[in-house]
Amino acid sequence: MQVLDLLLCFFTFSASLVTGVLDDCLCDIDSIDKFNTYKIFPKIKKLQERDYFRYYKQPQSSSCSQEYSEEECPGAQDSRAGFLREGVRDGTNGAVLQLFRIVHLLWAAQRRRSVTALQGHLGDDAVLQRFKVNLKRPCPFWAEDGHCSIKDCHVEPCPESKIPVGIKAGPSNKYSRVANSTRELQDCEQASKLGAVNSTLSHQSREAFIDWARYDDSQDHFCELDDERSPAAQYVDLLLKRARLLTPERYTGYKGTSAWRVWNSIYEENCFKPRSVYRPLNPLAPSRGEDDGESFYTWLEGLCLEKRVFYKLMSGLHASINLHLCANYLLEETWGKPSWGPNVKEFRRRFDPVETKGEGPRRLKNLYFLYLIELRALSKVAPYFERSIVDLYTGNVEEDADTKSLLLDIFRDTKSFPMHFDEKSMFAGDKKGAKSLKEEFRLHFKNISRIMDCVGCDKCRLWGKLQTQGLGTALKILFSEKEIQKLPENSPSKGFQLTRQEIVALLNAFGRLSTSIRELQNFKVLLQHSRCHCT
Repeated sequence: MQVLDLLLCFFTFSASLVTGVLDDCLCDIDSIDKFNTYKIFPKIKKLQERDYFRYYKQPQSSSCSQEYSEEECPGAQDSRAGFLREGVRDGTNGAVLQLFRIVHLLWAAQRRRSVTALQGHLGDDAVLQRFKVNLKRPCPFWAEDGHCSIKDCHVEPCPESKIPVGIKAGPSNKYSRVANSTRELQDCEQASKLGAVNSTLSHQSREAFIDWARYDDSQDHFCELDDERSPAAQYVDLLLKRARLLTPERYTGYKGTSAWRVWNSIYEENCFKPRSVYRPLNPLAPSRGEDDGESFYTWLEGLCLEKRVFYKLMSGLHASINLHLCANYLLEETWGKPSWGPNVKEFRRRFDPVETKGEGPRRLKNLYFLYLIELRALSKVAPYFERSIVDLYTGNVEEDADTKSLLLDIFRDTKSFPMHFDEKSMFAGDKKGAKSLKEEFRLHFKNISRIMDCVGCDKCRLWGKLQTQGLGTALKILFSEKEIQKLPENSPSKGFQLTRQEIVALLNAFGRLSTSIRELQNFKVLLQHSRCHCT
């Protein structure tokens, strides 16, 4: 009888936390839990341990990040992050713009021919683990003054000697051994072509043309990607665990005005929301009596699908990050030795239905929705990596082949999932209106990727940038179906490309979501023990 009571207690609580069918898709949470637990999580965890996906390159910054709940607001400050649109430099007149376009067409044609020789790599052991990122990029919206309350938020750059030669030796979008020996020749050819167009062009004009070309190349990007060639960009070992130098995402003690301002800017200024509509538990919202946020969700349901999806993606990302922090919390520190583990009290504060007035389960549902979006992207991009030209080059032939085999196995699993989100339901109306909405969607998300440079904590900024870049890459994939379908089997693609940075971010970001759902199952068990009082 005690066993039956225990099971009844557990399932009653689990149902109150998060259950049922997700909105805007035909998938239930229980199916996702089983699929993630038995198929995805073990394999994606193994893939993240490979060197290809371990090293992430970024520029270093000075200060720690996102671990605050939406209701924490020690001092509201309007960030005015606004909405940046890409464009040509101020002061460029019409004649020069026309010249830009002519030269750019010629330059881009040559560039595409050059790029085709560079494609063909994914990531191996050394690939998914090492990521190159710039943590020194300044916040474009406000003067960052945040700092960490504990020393565990520092990110230790990885020495060049530790980086596999195949990763550090070539351009960011190389895919094969051949690419390592062709970059300098291609740069010279590009410069020669550019100079042949007009030998009287000044150095400043040529730089402007290159800026124009970069602008054109970024039009399918949903994220502001770091320039891996920047002197400030350094490789980071995402799995580093040495003494207090712990790179994996976890609690750092970073909170307060600086941290709150980041998420507030994302929600209030980039989620297609007027300022007159307040999110549930927003500390800036006026007293609404017994409303408990229902008016917000009434407003949200009145939006078009695309804008609802955008909000859910941001909320799901927020929920995932908070889950990681709850699962890897600094519980105590004795004689300089920290003890990390799950913090049930912190989890309840952020997600419990009672403590969050019903908001917690909604946040967790958005986590599952985000998981479905990235799962769908992986199933769609599989043909890109199934081609023989993609050899996941790192310099270790045996490991490269083994990593590609594991990745393709994961892709097969993602394609077997029976209840995928249908991205074709988005941007499906009037062609002109749909195109305009898609561009607005893209630029809003790109702006959020810029906001990640405003995170004051190094470790939180690192994981914030990686996960937004991963989601941005997933969105790029979802809306590049025609280009992916036209991929040549034995030669690099001209219409659709992924850099190593995008690939590493995509797989690690999905790995974070898979881990979040797995950690949620662990918290359900811990909460069952603390609530049911069964023996």
